[in-house]
Amino acid sequence: MATATPSLSLPLPSGTRAPSFQLAATPEQSVSLASCAGSPVVLVFYPADFSPVCSDELALFNEVLPELQRHGARVFGVSVDSVWCHLAFARERKLRFPLLADFHPKGEMSQRYHAWREGEGVSERALYVLDGGGVIAWSDVSRPEVNPGVDGVLEALEKLSAGASSREARS
Repeated sequence: MATATPSLSLPLPSGTRAPSFQLAATPEQSVSLASCAGSPVVLVFYPADFSPVCSDELALFNEVLPELQRHGARVFGVSVDSVWCHLAFARERKLRFPLLADFHPKGEMSQRYHAWREGEGVSERALYVLDGGGVIAWSDVSRPEVNPGVDGVLEALEKLSAGASSREARS
């Protein structure tokens, strides 16, 4: 008898104020949404360090990181793994962006961002692009076995950059 696949969460929609957060990036350093004010933020929620699809997804973000940074974006991976697991994973995969530990209380940030798989106790595979004011510009949730790629993130950042350029031109 086949078991039903849990339905995906619906991401927080564009135009919503992003929930605040403060999570550990290293044992001594944390990152908060407030510390990113003024810069676009890319949040890459993923189920687990060292899993095949997550490894591929984060490698892709690592590869296009210079393009994301060209738009002024700060990129963060987010899962419920511990900071120590994140450090080992980032070192092995040579990741050049921080991984945030949504470890304790487990999944609290993932839940606030509608990126939580209750049955498995892990983060959804979800992507968020926040503008410099902390408002969601774009969001997406994919099935855990699917690498969503970076196209949607790049398009959202390009729109944010184009909007900023047109506002500067009008000033």
